[in-house]
Amino acid sequence: MKYVVEKGEKSTVKISITLTAKEWDEAQVLAYNKTKGKYQIQGFRKGHVPKAVIEQFYGKGVFYEDAINEAFSKYYFDILDKETEIEPIDRPDVAIDKIDEKGLKMTATVPVKPEVTIGAYKGIKVDKVEYNVNDDDIATEVNRLLEQNATEENVEGRPCQNGDITVIDYSGSVDGVKFDGGTAEKQNLTLGSGMFIPGFEDQVVGMNIGETKDINVKFPDDYGAEDLKGKDAVFTVTLHEIKEKKTPELTDEFVKEKANADSVDAYKASVKERLEKANAQRAEREIEDSLIKAIADASEVEIPDALVEREIDSMVQQTSYRLMYQGLKFEDYLKYTGQTLEAYRDGCKDSAKDHVKTQLVIDKIITEEKLEATEEEIEAKLAEQAESVGKSLKEYRKSVNDKQISYLENGIIIDKLFKFLKENNEIGAPAKKPAAKKTATATKSAATKTATAKKTTTAKKTTAKKDAEKVEE
Repeated sequence: MKYVVEKGEKSTVKISITLTAKEWDEAQVLAYNKTKGKYQIQGFRKGHVPKAVIEQFYGKGVFYEDAINEAFSKYYFDILDKETEIEPIDRPDVAIDKIDEKGLKMTATVPVKPEVTIGAYKGIKVDKVEYNVNDDDIATEVNRLLEQNATEENVEGRPCQNGDITVIDYSGSVDGVKFDGGTAEKQNLTLGSGMFIPGFEDQVVGMNIGETKDINVKFPDDYGAEDLKGKDAVFTVTLHEIKEKKTPELTDEFVKEKANADSVDAYKASVKERLEKANAQRAEREIEDSLIKAIADASEVEIPDALVEREIDSMVQQTSYRLMYQGLKFEDYLKYTGQTLEAYRDGCKDSAKDHVKTQLVIDKIITEEKLEATEEEIEAKLAEQAESVGKSLKEYRKSVNDKQISYLENGIIIDKLFKFLKENNEIGAPAKKPAAKKTATATKSAATKTATAKKTTTAKKTTAKKDAEKVEE
């Protein structure tokens, strides 16, 4: 076997492989031995038909396809063992250049890890970030605890009003015809929450228990379902229950029971300490992001399509998981937002390219600086984990597999990477920012407002550390 390696376009390598007549014949014999059991010709027992007879009956090239696969599997990986500088990142594309009794010639175009021309990664100056904790932040956490422990009490003898929790049935129709997702029974609706389409909740206000009422609304022009956009609709609503939310008082007794704190002041102090710790970690991640972004912006990388597609696959999977936890299927999300899967993936492409470039730049720095995890460091991490679950190191090690060890090793390397970057670059004066509030809602009802999401695609950005953790996977 002879082979020639040459550089291809856009981070690919072309490997031309030529087999002699003898090597090609050996591959066909191997293919025959593996597949002869499926051939049955009169006069021979199944699985015992001679190779020459099968070729005469089915044609000379009957074993070619299987023989090509056998030959490629053998010689391709032999070549990779010798040419260690070739780092494939995806399956090769194989083309047959010549095939006959005299031999086989084929070319494998292999996507490979691209070369990275790294920008300056020492002496960079980035702003330091600080997130302050104020009284409003503490109040938000306190209110969250109170809300978590709130109770609901049934109300009778009055109409429902804003702030009440109602239990309703509804059935929607357009031009007298019911539509998918427009009907529900015993649905909880907090009046004034804005969860349903405009005008719906306002018309429920004032209803009494047992009352049935027709509510007239108009679907927004940007509603997710094409057949409902801008349409007038009628919802027949029956009110079954009215409930009031009763929030407990913030007292020493309450925080002792619910937050394991000695007093309200002690609880607020612990909340402040927790928020400050979380904000400090967030600020550190943003500093890391700023450093990596500055380095990546100054670096040049030819990003292979294979890596971009793989990153998009990961992004789609992550989005699917997040939606699943909110009770929504990814396919339904695409339907509500009026997108195809192809359009969604296309919207992820720019972000995916950024992520891939970040990963490659991080990998390059790790290689340049020879950052490694020592056996002692791995053992120390294992000892920490063993202690956290109340086991001895020897006992804990029995439950740890190679993949977990690799993940642990990678974590140590990444920690070293960011320690190195922070020590070798300048973190400037702090840019103080208020902590952003987080909100998230999801619902599947056709009457709800979240189903009217705009036709836009956004990809959640990962931190530099999350990108870095993918390098060694």
